[in-house]
Amino acid sequence: MLHPGGVAFRVWAPNARSVAVAGDFNGWSTDRHPMAREQGGYWSVDIEGALDGRNGGVKTGDEYVFVIEGPSGELWRKDPYARDVDHSNGNAIIVDPSFDWSGDEGFRMPPWHDLVIYEMHVGTFNDTPGGPPGDLSTAVARLRHLVELGVNAIQIMPIGEFPGDHSWGYNPADIFAVESAYGAPQALKTFVRAAHECGLAVIVDVVYNHLGPSDLDLWQFDGWHEDGKGGIYFYNDWRSSTPWGDTRPDYGRLEVRRFLQDNAMFWLDEFHADGLRFDMTLFIRTVHGNPHDSGQRLTHGEELLRAINQEIDARFPWKISIAEDLQDEPWITRSPEAGGAGFDSQWSAAFVHPVREAIIGRDDAHRSMWAVRDAIARRDDSDVTGRVVYTESHDEVANGRARVPSDIWPENPGSWFSRKRSTLGAVLVFTAPGIPMLFQGQELLEDEWFRDTDPIDWGKQDRFEGIFRLYRDLARLRRNWWDDSRGLRGGNVNVFHVNDTDKVIAFHRWHHGGPGDDVVVVINFANRSHDSYTLGLPRGGSWQVRFNSDSRHYSDDYGDHPAHDTHALPGARDGLPCTAAIGLGPYTALILTQQE
Repeated sequence: MLHPGGVAFRVWAPNARSVAVAGDFNGWSTDRHPMAREQGGYWSVDIEGALDGRNGGVKTGDEYVFVIEGPSGELWRKDPYARDVDHSNGNAIIVDPSFDWSGDEGFRMPPWHDLVIYEMHVGTFNDTPGGPPGDLSTAVARLRHLVELGVNAIQIMPIGEFPGDHSWGYNPADIFAVESAYGAPQALKTFVRAAHECGLAVIVDVVYNHLGPSDLDLWQFDGWHEDGKGGIYFYNDWRSSTPWGDTRPDYGRLEVRRFLQDNAMFWLDEFHADGLRFDMTLFIRTVHGNPHDSGQRLTHGEELLRAINQEIDARFPWKISIAEDLQDEPWITRSPEAGGAGFDSQWSAAFVHPVREAIIGRDDAHRSMWAVRDAIARRDDSDVTGRVVYTESHDEVANGRARVPSDIWPENPGSWFSRKRSTLGAVLVFTAPGIPMLFQGQELLEDEWFRDTDPIDWGKQDRFEGIFRLYRDLARLRRNWWDDSRGLRGGNVNVFHVNDTDKVIAFHRWHHGGPGDDVVVVINFANRSHDSYTLGLPRGGSWQVRFNSDSRHYSDDYGDHPAHDTHALPGARDGLPCTAAIGLGPYTALILTQQE
């Protein structure tokens, strides 16, 4: 903790017999700066110095560790709250947290019903194969691409220090230190400021369901442990087990909960992040991922989630918290006052799985329009923004599981079939109720499967320029760019037409209703066209085709099947008061609106 007279150090080590600070400022002496014991197992010392280094003593940039005399001898440990480290097996570094945020005050988090999220892995977003990973500065160079695409929020995969240089980030060694290969703390602040200057919010992915498991100085931190487990920061019994290692934090300890909650606030406060995405909360609230087994319930884990969200709501109510729980459990987004966890939104497994199944299979006859209907219409007791909808995420397209175009045709992911059907999924993402999310490169028809050493192929930006335009047009419609598709941001949906024989589905989105608000989406999941397809519409009069995914504007080999504006006449159909006919190409989506 920096102050005008030097630096104060504090650490929790309840089983230590003594603790000292060793670093550049004292020649790495183990006895020159002993720490005083406080109540509750804390130790502290205040070391004088001029932070600019002109008068000697401690200064920013100095490396340091805590030297702990524990039950089993001397241990050299990094500061668990270290803001910077030289690498995951190295030393902590004293960091000056000040930064020139001038100009950032004017940024405002977009309304959640207007969010379009882009999930980004910093190491592969803008990089060249074969060398070190991309970093935060190279990512900044591509922000204008995201602005042109029409997204307005970047969700960056975890950036806490991890072992090595290449990783997804879900194996954090030091959760307060920005990954050194990505450019460390100042680089992240520069990235956030640059994103904000472009009108892009930044959501940080955090990992509290496990830590490490490697390069983990928190392991048996002060020397105490039971049964060979992790010591004070971890459960020391059967509750320590997770799918990612035997390193679940002990949520039952107030000090551990405070450590994790401090980290959540750290990203929102010091780095001006606009929200958090929590990795696999199911394993914070249960031991083995079965929420229906009361014996697995981790009530203190639930308490941690609730406490973090309550503090966010109290301090930063405009910032969003998103859970990856994948159970579509209403408890996740229910308010703490109603006994819930208090998240603002959650990733929707009930959307991604049926939608992917409907677009990936080769046989049209096996596509279930009823499953798609359920994916579109599903609502819990949360607001329309209570779920994040997507067809690709880092989980869906990794570990050998291909990206959607490759799943459709592994040998030819750039094919007509891959382009046509993958973009039907994109239409659903942008038009169904929820917060739409893309995974990096999706707008460029990235193929194969996600790896932390395989950068985005930016050469596809030219090859699939039309696919980029398609995603851009969808993002703009979703955000009501031209003020004629307000219903896509509204809370109402009616899937009024389900034709499981011809594989056509249609639904109505609206906020208040009326011209400029009502939006109708019609999707043909079959490889056949219709010259005059009849269906119901919610209002009479002229309806304009605002989007036709079969347009040659998106690819020269598309059919440009006629899908002209239509006129709805009185006559009940599909439970709606009016009827109209439209043209519909193969594997094609139409979006219709009415002008005011």
